[in-house]
Amino acid sequence: MLSLVVILLLSYLAGSIPGSVWVGKWLYKTDVRDHGSGNAGATNVFRVLGWKAGLLATVVDVGKGLFAAGIIATIRLDDLPSGMEFWHVETFVRLLAGIAAIVGHMFPIWARFKGGKGVNTAAGVLFALTPITMWIVIGVFVVVLLSSRYVSLASISAAITFPTTVAIRKYIFHSDALDTSLLVFGIIFAAGIIFAHRSNIRRLLNGTESRIRQFRPARGMRGRGEL
Repeated sequence: MLSLVVILLLSYLAGSIPGSVWVGKWLYKTDVRDHGSGNAGATNVFRVLGWKAGLLATVVDVGKGLFAAGIIATIRLDDLPSGMEFWHVETFVRLLAGIAAIVGHMFPIWARFKGGKGVNTAAGVLFALTPITMWIVIGVFVVVLLSSRYVSLASISAAITFPTTVAIRKYIFHSDALDTSLLVFGIIFAAGIIFAHRSNIRRLLNGTESRIRQFRPARGMRGRGEL
């Protein structure tokens, strides 16, 4: 039980690293929470500071999920809880570590508990667990983003694609590499992403959602720093 407690705590702390806030402050002398949508996520960094800063923030956010589910989840100070009849224990623990990192990203202790929506960190978690599925998800994200220029729509589409792909691979193509817990998590994850983007969905329906029209820093942000 001690192992699980340590894993969850360290995963939360890793997830709390506010990559978007630190990239803006350290390299651009700008707090992205004071600009754009006010969200402390990579999407807002893209909008406010341009693609270089946005890419760096994305790498940090994805890396947090990869680190939690792929590295921190392997810590063993004692035996893990056993007796799970339907789910693979190791996969379930890695998912729990990933969830803790996502919670840390959304409510970071290092940034006054005001974080992002957790999409990129969740992507890192799922990459650690099922990279093939995630390459399909990324493909959907890129296609929707480039065709619509709506990051929110691309994120929602990708979130829905994950459990759909897991279900197809597991139950139609009978992939033994996919545990049922991944499907359950994927459904919950998709529902959470949709809920987190409810304001974006309203703007999409009203035709007022902001598109990414360019990948340069927003007007007024240029010259505040260099990568």
